[in-house]
Amino acid sequence: MVFRGRFSRNLDQKGRLTLPPELRAAFPADDAAGPDASGSSSCAFVLTTYDGCLVAFSWKDWTELEEKFMRIPNPSPRVRAFRRLVIGGAERHVPDAQGRILLSPDHRAYAALEKEATILGLVDRFEIWNPAALRASMAPENLEGVTEELAASGIDFSL
Repeated sequence: MVFRGRFSRNLDQKGRLTLPPELRAAFPADDAAGPDASGSSSCAFVLTTYDGCLVAFSWKDWTELEEKFMRIPNPSPRVRAFRRLVIGGAERHVPDAQGRILLSPDHRAYAALEKEATILGLVDRFEIWNPAALRASMAPENLEGVTEELAASGIDFSL
């Protein structure tokens, strides 16, 4: 499973977003997450709130993350707040036959999604952004020193 690319999409009047075929195809066929509302088993993913956008995880990766959170004994107030944001903001999604997902009003409000959205594939997950917020997050001042930080992590990204 690898999510790659940047895609511009519009939300319809009902708040539905069509996922690009490239991203839908990246979900493993065996990532079944139990029966959906109709009772049939299908691929599902989790969409949650974080960093001013919506973040999508495969069902398998999400359940592993939940298990890790469950193992934290007596978490600090900061971890509890983070858990409320991320775990509490989680919603299960299964694209319909046209590849659309219905974004909840809470998710649309959190990510300031009205008409336009930018979807970014980030290898093991993808994000859904308000285009203006995404541009602001990638402003040059936010990227200063990143090549040095990557190099310290063992990634040489000198161009």
